[in-house]
Amino acid sequence: MHVRDLIGYLGELAENNNRAWFVMNKPRYDILRAEFLELVVRLIREIGKFDPAVADCNPKKALFRINRDIRFSHDKSPYKTYFSAAITASGLKKPSQGGGPSYYFHIDANGTLLVAGGEYMPPPARLKAIRERVIEDAAGFGKMLKNKRLKQTYGDLQEECKLKRLPKGFENAEVHPEYLKLKSFIVWTETSLKNKKPDDLAEQIVSGFRDSQPLVNWLREIPLA
Repeated sequence: MHVRDLIGYLGELAENNNRAWFVMNKPRYDILRAEFLELVVRLIREIGKFDPAVADCNPKKALFRINRDIRFSHDKSPYKTYFSAAITASGLKKPSQGGGPSYYFHIDANGTLLVAGGEYMPPPARLKAIRERVIEDAAGFGKMLKNKRLKQTYGDLQEECKLKRLPKGFENAEVHPEYLKLKSFIVWTETSLKNKKPDDLAEQIVSGFRDSQPLVNWLREIPLA
């Protein structure tokens, strides 16, 4: 993966986020997209060594489209300024599809690599099931959060999306109340690729995925609807 070329392309796209520029630069996009797909193919192969459940994930379906869904957005920019993929056991990458926990990563126009694991904004029924599992398996949930590799790499679950009060139906919960307020059960870490490209990008991403596996495995114990 030519990371410098990808970051350069995405930076230019951010400054010229329109169809005319995109079409004119389509050959560049096609080459970078193919390289990104090759990276995802390798990631699935490497992840499969420690998590066989994702070994059959279709790499083409793991990639997200670069087109933005602008139907309900005030920002009408037609294209995302990052390349991204989500690797799941179910093969469904979107939370709205009920795909379950995933290994996710993206590289953006600022040269930031984000590596994540877990479930981001799951649909209401799924979120309710996760919260119920937190209570039912309070000890297991607490043990998972204390996993050494998970904690060293990610710290704690992300609190970007969090309620101010306990959700309806969980008002009297006494175990892990702060986690019951979360709308996402996910960890992520960010590193800059602009100044220092890793010797092996795939290896760095896989290492992050491996460290998020305790959370992914815990979430997998919750049956998908």
